[in-house]
Amino acid sequence: MMQMNAIASSPPRTGRHLQRYDQGFRQVVGCIPYRKRKTNKSTPVEGTAIEDLEILLISSQKSPKMMFPKGGWELDEDIELAASRETIEEAGVIGLLEDKLGEWVFKSKSQDKYHQGSMFPLLVTEELNDWPEKNVRQRTWMTINEAREVCAHSWMREALEVFVHRFRREEEPFTFCRLEFYITKELRLGIEAQSAE
Repeated sequence: MMQMNAIASSPPRTGRHLQRYDQGFRQVVGCIPYRKRKTNKSTPVEGTAIEDLEILLISSQKSPKMMFPKGGWELDEDIELAASRETIEEAGVIGLLEDKLGEWVFKSKSQDKYHQGSMFPLLVTEELNDWPEKNVRQRTWMTINEAREVCAHSWMREALEVFVHRFRREEEPFTFCRLEFYITKELRLGIEAQSAE
């Protein structure tokens, strides 16, 4: 916890000198922060229906587009620390990091390069009043259906669907098949066209 508080009071990391790459793909990590919607019921998250969850999205630094917190996985940290750090820096929340949802390959629109993104669910236990990117981002709690509609990145929406299925699987055991690596049809066509050149 002390390490998380130190991250929250530090400026966000910048630059690419410690950035991880795997087979040419920049490695990025992020979280889907969630919490139980505030109601008069006092049930634990384990007994909560998916409809009673809220998801946290943040605005882009450069536009009002909404997304989940994510950023570069650096050489001096493990993947879990990187996911937690990015979530604190960008969204100002701390919580319990759960098992990785999977990995997605996507093309960055701003850099015109391929990245590999790993996403984790994060059960939020603390929402900070001050965090490193507070002045450049807005954070908004919303329902899962609202998050599906406003999330700007298709690969993040796919991660949200994996989260939803995993959450429902815990309610209905033995009805879920987990995929570890995802690639969109659009991206597959782009990779094939690039390989053909």
